[in-house]
Amino acid sequence: MKYYNLKDREEKVDFRTATIKGQGKDKGLFFPENIPSFNEEFIQNLHQYSDEEIAYQCMKDFIGNEIPVEILKKIVAETISFEIPLRKINDDISVLELFHGPTLAFKDIGAGFMSRCLSYFLENQQKKVTVLVATSGDTGGAVAHGFYDLPGIDVVILYPKNRVSPVQEKQLTALGKNIYALEVNGSFDDCQGLVKQAFSNEEINSRLFLTSANSINVARWLPQQIYYLLALKQWQQQENKAPVICVPSGNFGNICAGILAHLRGLPAEHFIAACNANDVIPVYLKTQNFNPKKAVATLSNAMDVGDPSNFVRILKLFNNEFEALKNKISGYSINDQETIQTITKVYNKNHYILEPHSAVAFASLEHYLKKNPGKKGFILGTAHPVKFPHAVENAINTKIEIPQSLNTLMKKEKKTVEINADFEELKRFLLDKN
Repeated sequence: MKYYNLKDREEKVDFRTATIKGQGKDKGLFFPENIPSFNEEFIQNLHQYSDEEIAYQCMKDFIGNEIPVEILKKIVAETISFEIPLRKINDDISVLELFHGPTLAFKDIGAGFMSRCLSYFLENQQKKVTVLVATSGDTGGAVAHGFYDLPGIDVVILYPKNRVSPVQEKQLTALGKNIYALEVNGSFDDCQGLVKQAFSNEEINSRLFLTSANSINVARWLPQQIYYLLALKQWQQQENKAPVICVPSGNFGNICAGILAHLRGLPAEHFIAACNANDVIPVYLKTQNFNPKKAVATLSNAMDVGDPSNFVRILKLFNNEFEALKNKISGYSINDQETIQTITKVYNKNHYILEPHSAVAFASLEHYLKKNPGKKGFILGTAHPVKFPHAVENAINTKIEIPQSLNTLMKKEKKTVEINADFEELKRFLLDKN
């Protein structure tokens, strides 16, 4: 499988190079040269396959012979080594719980796969590797955990000051060793902009071996298809028609992976991009006008993105045909007030605790199902409620217990370097660190 740069079709690389480089020339994203289809028998009989075999079948065509079969099988097995259950909330809406991994967020899957691939590819690399990543909340923690204490790899995480939750911040800042956290006076978009500048800066790249772990990286983006297949395996045992799939959406890598899986043969009635007040894509889906804007802070902070990087891949999946895109994806924008009301309502009525991102998804899917009676679907539960204690506890008037796995981490000291949204400050840090 070859991957080409969406900004320069002539730049073609293999999976290894795409994983290590992160992005192509002119900050272009890599995209698979062809989309391999799932075998129809495989999709219809998912219940007959183990989760590990499903994950392997999902990923093998994208990697080819660049990772030996047995090693790839080990990588995917370790990537999904925790529970990923589909639970019913009510008769019409279920939730795929993606927060049972080591950092209690869906990013554990993509980051876990990518860190293992990178470790394999860089095993004999002489020069120290710097993984540079921007996070709006959960990516940083998952990446930090995936690369923690790995020899020859440093991780530098940029996150927006005062815009991540206490648990998220500890997961970014308290590990130490080879994990460095930069607290940026700005938004996630500022953090992402600084990272992109670093990748296109000649001086930095001449002195450092730089790679990315954001959802723009193919090794982070592509494995997210796996849990849509695992959801379908469970869905088929409960329902006899294709689901409406509703995804909390910020940088749009997650929903993009789901749409890719669908175009390969995964049954899906419709997709919903559930957004907060950062409504660039819902507006685009209504007007065909794509106008990135500065992100605003909300309770669902991981979705506070005003210029989603992965949307260009979604456009490519639909060959830039707006009508085809609009027929398959709807977008909703849910404000903080409705987010809190949804958490309260679902807790009181269904005894299920949503956190802000899954509440945005639940409200969006509920709106869609009211307009389209007779359909059913599931949302993606992307993070554990404990990551957003203030919002959730106020909404349900109940204390959320911190999982035992987090107790030690929460007692550790926060270690960060504060910088402005100034590229020269980031550049100085990266070059001085080495």
